[in-house]
Amino acid sequence: MSNYSFPVPTQDHRKQLDAQGFVVLDQCIDRDLVGALVSEVERLWELEGDQAGAEFKQEENTRRLANLVDKSLLFEQVVLQPDSLSLVQHILGTFKLSSLNARSANPHSACRQPLHCDGGYLPDSHGSLVANVIWCLDDFTPENGTLRVVPGTHAAGLLPQDALDDPLAEHADQERISAKSGSLIVMNAHLWHSGVENRTGMPRRALHAYYCRRDQPQQQFQRRVLSRTTQDEVSPQMRHMLALDDTPLEVEVCGANAVSGFLDR
Repeated sequence: MSNYSFPVPTQDHRKQLDAQGFVVLDQCIDRDLVGALVSEVERLWELEGDQAGAEFKQEENTRRLANLVDKSLLFEQVVLQPDSLSLVQHILGTFKLSSLNARSANPHSACRQPLHCDGGYLPDSHGSLVANVIWCLDDFTPENGTLRVVPGTHAAGLLPQDALDDPLAEHADQERISAKSGSLIVMNAHLWHSGVENRTGMPRRALHAYYCRRDQPQQQFQRRVLSRTTQDEVSPQMRHMLALDDTPLEVEVCGANAVSGFLDR
């Protein structure tokens, strides 16, 4: 990405991203930062109440938050985490933040999602359009609403709703990801994936740092959703990542790009 460089990802991680479409960076986030992020999202859920997530999308059986960059400078550490960005760069080349949201799978809830590709996008002739970095604020286990993926489907050239009789159903090739709190799941967002039911008595909380190729529209047009105070306070690197000084794309200006991949259907 112009003017900024990231660590070179390992050959194993590059190969896994290319072949399977995702990589787990195990417990790479400092425990103090994880604790601070948990405290902050819980504060925001309490503050926003029933309106939490409403400025983008709400989802049954979950708590959501949207537009997190505008709500605390703490989240700059999420957007700019260098190990994850090195892998996003491998997926996308030049890129920018598309949105930063939070999702918490409610305890004992049917919070299962259909298999989907983020944004409902397929790659184009230039390659992948979107990538997602999931911050595990709690352990991800097969029982608590973890992420299920179908490895390799980022290269299938098909959306799951067009290829499957029932995207909600179990898939013969799916894998449920297990990851400890403080881990990152870096994913080519064309990979077929979804959250599953939380059968435990505790929430399963995560942040979703969603990036798009620099020539693609942001899911949440940052220049519009961020306050002037936030835009003035962010660091130069963050400003670049938010594309605040780029010429806006027409679809961003008209607001026609705020799609989730499954909540809009």
